[in-house]
Amino acid sequence: MSETAVKALGVPDANRWKALVFIALAQLMVVLDGTIVNIALPSAQQDLGISDGNRQWVVTAYALAFGGLLLFGGRIADLWGRKRTFVLGLAGFALASALGGAATNEAMMFGSRALQGVFGALLAPAALSLLAVMFTDAKERAKAFGIYGAIAGGGGAIGLILGGFLTEYLDWRWTFFVNIPFAVVAAAGAWFVIREPGGGRNRSPLDVPGVVLSTLGLVALVYGFTRAESAGWSDSVTVTMFVASAVLLGTFVFVESRVKAPLLPLRVLTERNRGGVYLSLGLAVIAMFGLFLFLTYYLQVVKGYSPVKTGFAFLPMIAGMVTGSTQIGTRLMTRVAPRLLMGPGFLVAALGMLLLTQLETGSSYAALLLPSMLLLGLGMGTAFMPAMSLSTQGVEPRDAGVASAMVNTSQQVGGAIGTALLNTVAASATTAYITDHIGSATSPAQAQLVQLEAMVEGYTSAIWFAVGILVLAAVIAVTFVNAGRPNMGVIAGSGAGAEDEVPVPVVAH
Repeated sequence: MSETAVKALGVPDANRWKALVFIALAQLMVVLDGTIVNIALPSAQQDLGISDGNRQWVVTAYALAFGGLLLFGGRIADLWGRKRTFVLGLAGFALASALGGAATNEAMMFGSRALQGVFGALLAPAALSLLAVMFTDAKERAKAFGIYGAIAGGGGAIGLILGGFLTEYLDWRWTFFVNIPFAVVAAAGAWFVIREPGGGRNRSPLDVPGVVLSTLGLVALVYGFTRAESAGWSDSVTVTMFVASAVLLGTFVFVESRVKAPLLPLRVLTERNRGGVYLSLGLAVIAMFGLFLFLTYYLQVVKGYSPVKTGFAFLPMIAGMVTGSTQIGTRLMTRVAPRLLMGPGFLVAALGMLLLTQLETGSSYAALLLPSMLLLGLGMGTAFMPAMSLSTQGVEPRDAGVASAMVNTSQQVGGAIGTALLNTVAASATTAYITDHIGSATSPAQAQLVQLEAMVEGYTSAIWFAVGILVLAAVIAVTFVNAGRPNMGVIAGSGAGAEDEVPVPVVAH
């Protein structure tokens, strides 16, 4: 047994729980950024003179850079070391946020958002893979991933509250500046506290063709869905993006099966448990992203809530996610197989979504929205927690970064698909409703009521799709994921050498 393995067999790093605080803080910052900017977008658009046609680029520039570079970021974490990549990502994200907060025109704003995406793509996989290599005891891993899963699931809703406060009481620029203290504290803490276990680097030369093909393929895919939302599915550029994405990603898979040191080793994807996690998580995020958008508009436009009140209205969902992840998921993960948490979790979330299909213009928050949000939160929290842990469990340490990047990629692509697909369904149903009912409106007040009813009709039509998608996620989780409950064991192939044997959670089939 080698010296690396002997070290690995020693006592776990005493600072691992302190490290979790800073990793969780960084993850919260990245997730917050996804929704906090949406709340501030109308104010920023007015201030900077951004046209209606160009405003989507505030969101799209970030999504393209983040989604396109995630696999590259995961590989960089494996090559450079996760701690170094994590700190660099935080520093870059802080600088990009400062640039966005100080933006004086649309070009500066779009550039800052793209830079945030670039550094986010370094930061996110490094954070998850650090957890994977630092927490190897099954019970501790369950707790650590419970906290991480709660933040990954509930952070977006927290962003709505914080974004509402900052926009309403300070200025939209603070939705960018607020990232700086998060990043500084997380980077300083990580630098002094995190001790990355040795022997987990992947020092193989960088697969440049893989980087180029995967980045261009993912950018084309995310942009195709983003453009479909505004220009339509039959738009020539939309279709071209989808065709280009299919060709590029198909070529990428072919190249990865041939090169000696692939960017994404196909063994990471083809293991049925990880494949099931990536697929079911991506589907669940499709449903969740669309829901956040619809409920935000419903509460503000139909019910007349302020941005702050809208944010607080999402609190039951956050409470449900935290409870599902840190209480239900963490307590049961070491006792039952992951699929018995993921499958029922997605079904409970689907039940919450099913309640929302009853939404009307006069629906009561307490009677309908509150119970549906609690069910959604509980279900998603319970399902996300084992999914996050399983996505890197049993993977060789040298592949931890790229396996973590695949979790983020499935969520990012799922978010882009969800926003475009469910928005298209909602828009079609809204238009059809107006066409059928506007003729019966005899006054401006009645016409306005028809418009609101049409919006809600659109939302409920899209939510029916989301229910089906969540049921499909549950079926995939139960069918594909066949891992047993985690036990402590010894497996070979730690990445430090074929002869090394390092204890990590193994999957009992």
